[in-house]
Amino acid sequence: MAVTFKDIRVWDTGERIDLVVPDDTRDVTFDASRLTVAPGLEDPHVHFRDPGQTYKESMVSGCRAAASGGYTNVLIMPNTVPAMDGCTVEPGEPGANELIAAGCDNVIDYLQHYERIHDVTLPVRYELCVCATKGRAGAVPSDPSDWVWYMPGRDDEKDAEQIAHPVTAMSDDGSAVPTPVLRDVFRNVKDTGLYLIEHCEHHDTGAVNEGPVSEQLGVPGIPEDTELAIVQRDIDLVREKGVHVHFQHVSTAISFDAIRRAKAEGLPVTCETAPHYLALNDEALLEYGTLAKMNPPLRSERDRQATIAAIADGTVDMIATDHAPHTLDEKRLGFLEAPNGIIGLECAFGVCHKVLVDGGYISDTRLIELMSLNPASLMGRHATDIAGLLNTSSRCATQRTLDLGTTEHPESNDLVILGLDDEWTVHADEFASNARNTPFDGWDVTGRPYATIIGSRIVFSRIDAIG
Repeated sequence: MAVTFKDIRVWDTGERIDLVVPDDTRDVTFDASRLTVAPGLEDPHVHFRDPGQTYKESMVSGCRAAASGGYTNVLIMPNTVPAMDGCTVEPGEPGANELIAAGCDNVIDYLQHYERIHDVTLPVRYELCVCATKGRAGAVPSDPSDWVWYMPGRDDEKDAEQIAHPVTAMSDDGSAVPTPVLRDVFRNVKDTGLYLIEHCEHHDTGAVNEGPVSEQLGVPGIPEDTELAIVQRDIDLVREKGVHVHFQHVSTAISFDAIRRAKAEGLPVTCETAPHYLALNDEALLEYGTLAKMNPPLRSERDRQATIAAIADGTVDMIATDHAPHTLDEKRLGFLEAPNGIIGLECAFGVCHKVLVDGGYISDTRLIELMSLNPASLMGRHATDIAGLLNTSSRCATQRTLDLGTTEHPESNDLVILGLDDEWTVHADEFASNARNTPFDGWDVTGRPYATIIGSRIVFSRIDAIG
């Protein structure tokens, strides 16, 4: 049996094909003439709070949220409890009991074997990001001997789960790597071949962007140069050491200018921004309160426009969600106490499509590059090559058919079915995520994922809504 998407459009060529996806439960054909098939979305920046804070998000709920949003692969940040630094957990350490009960030595081991431990099948692929410093405490660099074995390679010594979920990056996300240990961290990056994902912002005081809005709220402000200070510091050391640094959630015009100059110089730096920096400025704090509190903070309208311009001119390499689940009770604590961050996996494509494509700044093709191909490249992956699959597919009398059940390597076919022109309304109460902390609830957006395909199998769908 199979699900057939009749007359679907290929994302980059515009060619019309029939896409056939194996399905154990039904045999059905959909008129997909208004839909597009593209490589699955990939996100190099998510927080799933598992282990340690599963009341906010678990691997199960986080992966379901990712699949709902059209994502086929994500990179999990290391601010778990305990932190993902490869160190052996000790009895009595916060969050350690669950790992010890599962027979796991550390968080990396636990997350690599999560599906076996919990007897679940997760609907997206995922990779792991190790801490830059032990415990993410910023005092001592993490020791490669604690985690280098979990990187890709030596596959003959590993089980299938370890191979499927390797350590591929390093970060202390949530905090920039402190200057006193930065050189040692760069050395670890260079020696192991990882890349550093840098939280490019540091402030000791303040809760929102410094400016008229912070004054109106009576909340201490964060100057925009707190971001530039980290960006420029790291660029200077990249120039000296030649290692790859990827800057997270860049949000200011002055930081984009510095990154442009570094790229023009040929330095190995890449950067991302997030949907909220494209769609919102700091005036959103007046409407959404702490649901719009994040780090880096939402910036001025000038910076928002500069972020869009950096997307349009290619300075920004990719868009990541920084999916950061919190409870609504936590977010109601007030600007000084509420945690930073919003969830984003389930509405990211729609928000970005509304702002960037409907706004006339970029094309649909460019958006898929920013949210699929480029993140995949950063993570060392090859996005599914639909044209390559078609070269080996069958040809019907009038149209080519791509049957994912007959391709040579079906396990590598990760795709998303998109309604690029479809309008829809974000309803947070319908999210698969455990969390609801988003300012986008109730927004009307465009561009909807209808099905997520992993290894030639539909792992999430709302295709019955196609009509």
